[in-house]
Parts: sequence; C-alpha cells; structure tokens
Amino acid sequence: MYLIGLTGGIASGKSTVAKRFAEHGAVVIDADQLARAAVAPGTDALAHIGEIFGPDVLAEDGSLDRSRLGAIVFGNPTALSVLNNVVHPAVRALSSAAIAAAEEADPDVVVVYDVPLLVEASVGHPFDLIVVVHADAETRVRRMVELRGMPEADARKRIGSQAPDADRLAVADVVIDSEGSLEDALGQVDRLWADRLRTSRGAHSDSGVGGVP
Repeated sequence: MYLIGLTGGIASGKSTVAKRFAEHGAVVIDADQLARAAVAPGTDALAHIGEIFGPDVLAEDGSLDRSRLGAIVFGNPTALSVLNNVVHPAVRALSSAAIAAAEEADPDVVVVYDVPLLVEASVGHPFDLIVVVHADAETRVRRMVELRGMPEADARKRIGSQAPDADRLAVADVVIDSEGSLEDALGQVDRLWADRLRTSRGAHSDSGVGGVP
C-alpha cells in the first residue's frame, strides 16, 4: 500500500484534486465523511458533544445541528479545541479501519486520505507522501463568496479557524498550486501520478503528521 495524505485549506480545490486521484485508480478516503459518521445519532461522540455544548446543538431527530454548533465553535479557539478533542479520536479510529480495509482488499493499492485538518488533528498515520493543495487566503475568500454565496465575514472566520498556510506548506512533500485554472491544477496531479508515484512507492515514512500519533 502507498498512503498519501491530502490536505488544503477550505476552498483550496482539495476535493477536486481528490477526485482526480480517484480517476487514476486511487482509493480516496474522505475525512469529512468519516467525521459525519463519527457523530451520527447513537454514537458516543455525539452524546459527549451534547453534554458539553448543550441540547441546543442537537436537532429534533437526534442528529447534530451543525449550524448551531458551528456558530459556537468557529471564531472561538477554546470551544473548537474542545470539540476537536471529542471528534478527532473517533475519526482516527474510523480512518484506521478504512485504510486497513483498503490494504486488505489490494496490498498494492494507492490510498489517498483526504483530510482538511491534517496539520491540526491527531492524524498520526504513516504517510508515504503528503500533498498540499494551496491557494492564498484572498483567493479562497473570493471563491467562498462567489461560488458558495457565503458572507465574506463568515468566509474569513472559517479560514481563520484552520491552520495557517505556512503550517500546511511546512509539512508538504508536494504542493499543488490551485490558484490558476482548473486544467492547470489537474495537470499537476496527472504529472505527480505519472512521475512521482511510479518511482516513490516503497519509501515509507515512520511517523504521522498533526497533533500526536
């Protein structure tokens, strides 16, 4: 197995890059999907979140009310840290199981773990390669406002709640520059797949990235 950690700030184009890896045959594991599963109704993590932040963060059907929780934690580093301490370990357990299942199905598989909070979270997986999709903050604010209809203040708050660009770039083995055209960004992925992955498989790292292993 060859394990790639894929990360990037919100609106950097990371999901588009992940889809391109999948088109090349990689198994993509989406940390956001795992995070939703980790706090599904009936999970210990969701119960703990309700105890910490109060019943108002739970919807009538017992699911997590993400908008209400987001209003509490975004822009509040202390509250966000408390939430992460609940969610990250649960996501780590799910991601470990998913990676192991992919390797069992195909020992030669390329797995791309698409994880927005690779730097912030206790990811800890032994990545062979860390790929960072990068666009500067102003470009990402513009995308969130123009493409997602998000108020600018909210967009800046979301960016501010994530790790600084410098921290992500510091752990990168490869940077995909996504400030240009879509075709340019996808071309960088294609070249990485053709050139780097054909020669680098087998060079396995001994440590993870982000928080504690």
